[in-house]
Parts: sequence; structure tokens; C-alpha cells
Amino acid sequence: MAEITAAMVKSLRDKTQLPMMECKKALQQAEGDEEKAIEILRKNGLAKMSSRSDRETAEGRIAIYVGPNATAMIELQCESAPVANTAEFVELANALAKQLAEGPGATTSEELLAQGDLSRQYNDLMNKIREVFKIPRILRVEGVVGAYVHHDAKIGAIVEVEGDNTDVANKLSMQVAAMSPRAVSVDDLSPEIVAKEREIAEAQTLEQNPNKPESIRARIVEGRIKSVLKDICLLDQAFIEDSNTTCGEVAKKAGLVVKKFHRWGVGR
Repeated sequence: MAEITAAMVKSLRDKTQLPMMECKKALQQAEGDEEKAIEILRKNGLAKMSSRSDRETAEGRIAIYVGPNATAMIELQCESAPVANTAEFVELANALAKQLAEGPGATTSEELLAQGDLSRQYNDLMNKIREVFKIPRILRVEGVVGAYVHHDAKIGAIVEVEGDNTDVANKLSMQVAAMSPRAVSVDDLSPEIVAKEREIAEAQTLEQNPNKPESIRARIVEGRIKSVLKDICLLDQAFIEDSNTTCGEVAKKAGLVVKKFHRWGVGR
């Protein structure tokens, strides 16, 4: 068996950032061959992470990359908040989003990780940190968009538009992130949402106005529904930078037609 020196162990430790004893054992298995030892460490690390795959990944971050031809948003999850804010984890999330936008595209995280050097980067960091990582969602859209990621990277939003005013589109994406609308306009709301809001409005109105005629209660219900539906529709919401105007008016003035939006929060 080849002699495993302290210098060899230190060299492997510096390259993998793994514990000294694990590095020594891997070198012994590899008979001193550093490249084989690295492969052994990777396989052992992946096996350990696989056995822990059912552990909760409630933390993480949203990353968005706006490229010349496409925009991508990914959610990268981990187990703890401190890990989500490390430079290496941030770098990995950004690399995933950039590859999704600039590469050939992907519909699953497995397809995305198979591109470039992402799989090695992902597995090596997971092995080093010893937490389970997951990529539950990826999104790639083409065309003009507005994009926004909250300062803590817990919420991200993309707004798809027709037009070329990206500054206003970005502000609308900030609106989506902050105010969490449920549809672009009232016409886009599902019948189920409208029916549920009507049910709530009718119950509240009856409780608060039990003695009023049914015709009056019906008008109150319609007013309440109209108010609630405006609050949950992007174009009808008061613009966060100027409450005297609506997002629809801001978009129209900027020559934008809002087609669709996507709002993600880590784990939700």
C-alpha cells in the first residue's frame, strides 16, 4: 500500500474541503491516487445525501437571469438559512439560472443539471456542505419581460409583456412580488375564485346586515366582490410607486400589454 503522507491529505483537503480523516481514508482506498480519491469522496458523499433525501428543504433562494434571448427563473432549496446565503450557494443558483436562459433549455432539473459542469458543481457543493439540495422548479420564457428578485432572494417574479419598456416591466414585476396578485385582470380569474369570493361576501353581508332587504344586500355583495377582485388583479391594483394610479394605467402609458406573470416564493 502506498504511503499516505500528511502533505497528500492536506492537498486533498484543500481541494475538496472535506474532513481530514475522510480524505485520508479515500487516499488509502485509492492507493495514493488523488484523482481516484476525489471520485471516491464524491461517490461516498452522494450516497450519504441520497440516504438523507427525505430531510426537509425549507430554505433556499430564487435566482433569475435575463439573457438576450430568454429569461430563466429557478428555485434552489437547502436545509438551513445560513447555507442559502453562502457565496457558493448563491453562485450555484445563479449558474443554474444562467445556463437555463442561455443554454438549449430544459424542462426538468435533471435535464438542466446534465448541461455543462452543473452536475459536478451541484454535487460537490452538496457533498461539501452536507445538506440536501433540491431544484423543485425551473422556468424559461422568451420575449420581453420584467424581472425582480427580493433582496433576501426568497421571492422572485417575472412579468411577460408586449412592448419594449423594460424599466416599467421591471417595476410591474416588483409589484407582483410585493402584492401577490392572483391574475393579470378580472377576466383571467377562474370561476372557482370568483364563486368563492361571492360566497364570502354574501356570508359577511348577511351577518352584518341581517335586517336589510335582500335587494340592498345584493348591491352590497356586488360592491364587495368588485372591490376584492380589483385587489387581487394586477392591472387593477394601486401602483406601489403611486397609489393614485393603477398598474393597468401605468402599463398603458408605457405602451405595454401585460400577458402573464410568474411569482415564486421559496417553498411556496
